[in-house]
Amino acid sequence: MIDSRTAPYAVLLLRLALGILFLAHAGLKLFVFTPAGTAGYFASLGLPASLAYVTIVWEIAGALALILGIWPRLAALAVIPVLLGSIFTVHGAAGFFFTNTGGGWEFPALWIIGLLAVALAGDGAHALRPTPFGKAR
Repeated sequence: MIDSRTAPYAVLLLRLALGILFLAHAGLKLFVFTPAGTAGYFASLGLPASLAYVTIVWEIAGALALILGIWPRLAALAVIPVLLGSIFTVHGAAGFFFTNTGGGWEFPALWIIGLLAVALAGDGAHALRPTPFGKAR
């Protein structure tokens, strides 16, 4: 049985953790790899270099939406393609374990599960703008 008194806070915690992870990964692309370096890496994978800039903006927007609770259920679903892209272009070939050279796909897959949990469970506590399709039951 789900404790309806504490479940919204569990979703809030999950939203915050996932949002912070997205900010951290966008920060890597901005401050460590640099946007130009990230674009070069995307191009080396055969992807359009401009997709790197879209990815950085999408990660930041998704992170802020999750953290602030602005349509968090939709935000959770909207950032899943970024992680699927990372699995299919980089991490999938490295195997399951994220400690493998090139990083495996276990961490992005777990991250996707967390995002799906937010989408299914509801907006959580302290959402600034709840998702338009209603509250979780």
